[in-house]
Amino acid sequence: MDKKLQVIEICKELRLPSIRQMVEDVTAFNQPEIAIDVLLQVLMQEKNDRLVRAKYNRIRTANFPEKKLLEELNIDALPEDAKRKLPYLKSLDFVKEGQNVILTGSPGTGKSHIAIGLGIEACLAGYKVFFASVPSLINQLKESRSERTLRSFELKFEKYDLAIIDELGYISFDKEGAELLFTHLSLRAGRTSTIITSNLSFLKWQEIFHDPVLTAALTDRLTHKSHVLNMVGPSYRMRETQKWMEMNKNEVAQN
Repeated sequence: MDKKLQVIEICKELRLPSIRQMVEDVTAFNQPEIAIDVLLQVLMQEKNDRLVRAKYNRIRTANFPEKKLLEELNIDALPEDAKRKLPYLKSLDFVKEGQNVILTGSPGTGKSHIAIGLGIEACLAGYKVFFASVPSLINQLKESRSERTLRSFELKFEKYDLAIIDELGYISFDKEGAELLFTHLSLRAGRTSTIITSNLSFLKWQEIFHDPVLTAALTDRLTHKSHVLNMVGPSYRMRETQKWMEMNKNEVAQN
């Protein structure tokens, strides 16, 4: 592509109409070719800088509790189901298709790490991501209802490309919380992607929702065309703790 046309296209992309008009009228420059070359380099750098800033801002506004990358996962320590399905999930095709991912199983098996890692990958790929633990999300919903801003929250929540809801089942909640959570997760069902992590199997979700009809409806909507990962297995954190204790024990024995 001609350099002048490249500059004009980048100006349109970066929304710089004044510079674009100057470039379209090359008589505004004493040495047009040199000016176009310099402008192209400057605008390319600005474009790259904006892309980097946009990625950083998407990760920041997603509100991850900590940065956990997929590359940091100990693949060998993951449950077999996660080992098989992780390569596909890393492609982020499930986000493109609006499919859900549900990770259920034992504590310490990598559920939250996988969820956050996929969320960061989605941010880097240009998707808008929301992260919250279940207790935090329910508190946000209750506060929005009391402040009469619930509709505004709903509109934002359903438009995220990916919502990550962590720790379903760790803490029980009341009827109001169950209904709010059901309503907002249902908004996204079949349209946009949601990742849910839970230490409870689907059969035990009724223990936290306290309503068999609501539980059945939510489970049906969330699992429809979703990727369910069985994360039952030994705790990675527990193994790390045991390894650390053994190292300390050996150090003490040597001294």
